[in-house]
Amino acid sequence: MLARMLLSALLALCGAGAFAATPQTVFLEELTWTELRDAIKAGETTIIVPVGGTEQSGPAIALGKHNARVKLLSARIALALGNALVAPVVAYVPEGSVNPPTAHMRFAGTITVPDTTFEQVIESAARSFRQHGFQNIVLLGDHGGYQKNLQAVAERLNRQWTGTPARVLAVTEYYRAAQAEFGQILKQRGFRDDEIGMHAGLVDTALTLALAPQFVRSDRLQQPFGASDGVQGDARRATAELGQLGVETIITRTVDAIRKATVRH
Repeated sequence: MLARMLLSALLALCGAGAFAATPQTVFLEELTWTELRDAIKAGETTIIVPVGGTEQSGPAIALGKHNARVKLLSARIALALGNALVAPVVAYVPEGSVNPPTAHMRFAGTITVPDTTFEQVIESAARSFRQHGFQNIVLLGDHGGYQKNLQAVAERLNRQWTGTPARVLAVTEYYRAAQAEFGQILKQRGFRDDEIGMHAGLVDTALTLALAPQFVRSDRLQQPFGASDGVQGDARRATAELGQLGVETIITRTVDAIRKATVRH
């Protein structure tokens, strides 16, 4: 009995020590406020704001595709930069009108917000991060529809913050690499434009298979879906191996763009 009590006490002490340790993470939401304060003082003054979206992506990809991808890619980009943290994902974005429903709002599960509301959320987040000592506030958007909104927020805040250390970077290279550049890589490998597509096609599905395969319904991939299903493209030849080509391209281009922008600033 005594031995069992001593073992329980030892395990409790070990557990307490494990919980007391500062986690090795790039995700802001996994830190305490004092751990974050100390990280900023130590030079981690870049914060990545991942912007996703909750929208339909055809019958074979789950609604949270953008959120999962941008969170995982942002973490890898932050690790590559070496002085960056990752904010919580912004999951509510402009996706069309509600009444009458337009764009992705015609499909169940899509969530939309007005452009002005979206920009206010991004701007308020950026102001919060500046208040806490971040100098480079990096906006990464996994969806094409709101790229202009991210750029508008960055331009507006940068005008207001002229002469201060803080700057907002709307890094469009991220989305360009994910769509145009990755699409070109696939085209060079013999894939057709009608396969590559613009939404829930080869590009979209391959990237999701490489990053968050649990979001893809593999039993539905071999079905030829069309626009009425919310699909623009043909994902039947998508693989995680192809998606990895896009992942590496996105990380390389984005890290390079952030480094160049911060050096100029």
